[in-house]
Amino acid sequence: MTKTLFLNPPSFDGFDGGAGSRYQAVREIRSFWYPTWLAQPAALVPNSRLLDCPPHDIDREACLAIAKEYDHVIIHTSTPSLRNDCKVAEAIKAQRPQTVIGFVGAHAAVLPSETLKASPAIDWVGRKEFDYTCKEVAEGRPLAEIKGLSYRNADGKIIHNPERELITNMDELPWVVDVYKRDLQVEKYSIGYLKEPYISLYTGRGCPAQCIFCLWPQTIGGHKYRVRSPENVAAEMAHAKKLFPQVQEYFFDDDTFTANLPRAREIAKKLKPLGITWSCNSRANLNYETIKLMKDCGLRLFLVGYESGSQEILNRVKKGVTLEEMRAFTKACKEIGVVIHGTFILGLPIETKETIEQTIRFAMELDVFSIQVSLAAPYPGTELYEMARLNGWFAKKDKTDIVHQDGLQQSTLEYPGLSKEEIYEAVDRFYRAYYLRPRPILRIIKTMLEDKDVCVRRLREGYEFFRTMRQRRKDLQAACAAPAAAA
Repeated sequence: MTKTLFLNPPSFDGFDGGAGSRYQAVREIRSFWYPTWLAQPAALVPNSRLLDCPPHDIDREACLAIAKEYDHVIIHTSTPSLRNDCKVAEAIKAQRPQTVIGFVGAHAAVLPSETLKASPAIDWVGRKEFDYTCKEVAEGRPLAEIKGLSYRNADGKIIHNPERELITNMDELPWVVDVYKRDLQVEKYSIGYLKEPYISLYTGRGCPAQCIFCLWPQTIGGHKYRVRSPENVAAEMAHAKKLFPQVQEYFFDDDTFTANLPRAREIAKKLKPLGITWSCNSRANLNYETIKLMKDCGLRLFLVGYESGSQEILNRVKKGVTLEEMRAFTKACKEIGVVIHGTFILGLPIETKETIEQTIRFAMELDVFSIQVSLAAPYPGTELYEMARLNGWFAKKDKTDIVHQDGLQQSTLEYPGLSKEEIYEAVDRFYRAYYLRPRPILRIIKTMLEDKDVCVRRLREGYEFFRTMRQRRKDLQAACAAPAAAA
């Protein structure tokens, strides 16, 4: 077994490469999800180490010093961070040429040849689910014999080995919380709407929904929801409770934890005796009874993708939920006392000035506790990417250029009658229209008055939020000035 480092490298300041399906970028406030996609294979490789640089403020120099001690480095990359990650790989090779370097992640899974061609420092690329691919490379097996792997042979030719089957028995995978305990500082991870410190992990992979923009189901996880048993999930939570007595909340980061409702209800029942606070991703279509049961078993918050206030857009992106269902779900959550963090996307096909206003009004009508507004990100491998390519919606020649030089999202799509600058500007307007109202302000103040630590946190987040909004306006001004300068 080679000495293996699983690496999430330093990138843009505050860049969250482990973020979900729509937002691999620097966010409005400093936020980091757990590198679960790396922690899972790390748990399969004895004596490995998981190094998550961004949340731990590990710069390139410190990262290289650590990487120098390892024979095998596996880097998790993403579409917006690929160029940077290649530079890190090249620096690792420069200081220790015999180091074997592999790249994994959705971008590498969809574009294995292009990823290998991005840098001569990359020895192999893992496709689809790469847990056992990483394990077998670490075991020293010849690259030619490993399924789900692409590599260069001795002649420099790129070889794509046969696909690896998706994991069907998810209970066979080791728990990730032991890797978290060994290699990560949980206090370094923060998400604005979750209690701190928090821990996130997966109880299953894949999602039966067909949303055209969602990254993981279309690139790695698939559309079949493959799950761990309720007994397995509850056992890991009991173990995590002992490992992390300081953790205030657990988040189940499955694309749609409630996709299998009988299982979700069974997990909830098994969590109740543990007395833990937990949250999860959910579609906005659960009934009152299910929400109430989960609340009674420790559920605090749903992360819900509302996406748009236009039913036409929701239909076009195959959301599978109606505006009326969303309204009923939101009303039920409020009555029961379950908090909602709602996410919205601007720039989905085919956005107009009118649909943007519809979405802003819809969000204000729902009036959930907090929101996130992101820009449509057409990642390679998604149906949204193919639609944009076929219809000529990309605003730039480089279709993978989806963040600014500071790591903030940029608008990469535009439509007849709606420019990318107008879509980009609408994010700032959306946030201001939503949050600069009496009810959201009073909600935030109430949480600050109830807890001194929360007060300090909200003040920090407020400063970061308005600082980011200022930077967004600067990015917009620069984008508008560039065509004029070229002319």
